[in-house]
Amino acid sequence: IACVKGSAKGAALEYITPIVSACGDMSATKTGALIVIKTEGNLQEIIDSGVRVDAIISTPLVKNLFFKNSPLHDGAVIADNRIVAAKCVLPSTRSEVPISFGMRHRAALGASETTDAIIVVVSEETGNISVAHNGKINVGLSSTELKAELMRLSAPEEPHAKTAKAS
Repeated sequence: IACVKGSAKGAALEYITPIVSACGDMSATKTGALIVIKTEGNLQEIIDSGVRVDAIISTPLVKNLFFKNSPLHDGAVIADNRIVAAKCVLPSTRSEVPISFGMRHRAALGASETTDAIIVVVSEETGNISVAHNGKINVGLSSTELKAELMRLSAPEEPHAKTAKAS
């Protein structure tokens, strides 16, 4: 499975654009969503908790997976350069969180505390879009802000010019 951080920005855009578009549409209709974007870490245990899928990421597919009458709508979708699994179970955070946080936000934070993945949440109560990464959650993003955040988090690590290996 290819890793996002190893991808070029152009390749990252291939999955970011349909995810952002789907999240914007789901936000407008208050359709809850939980999307885990794989980076370098192993998500096999989470993938195994759901239903395997092997599909090109597209806006209609992402929206369909979270449609409330879809049998796969509960749980998280795991995305790499493709949709890998749906209906996946994420660990809930053990951290103190605002009472306004529902199960999706708690699961997003929990997954961000135990993996290096990027987790996107759309609240079905408010329509707010959030991104969790490294144990922190950024709540209330616009589609434009979501795209910028996903581009930033998906960008390949820049090598540090002044760091040299000792021989």
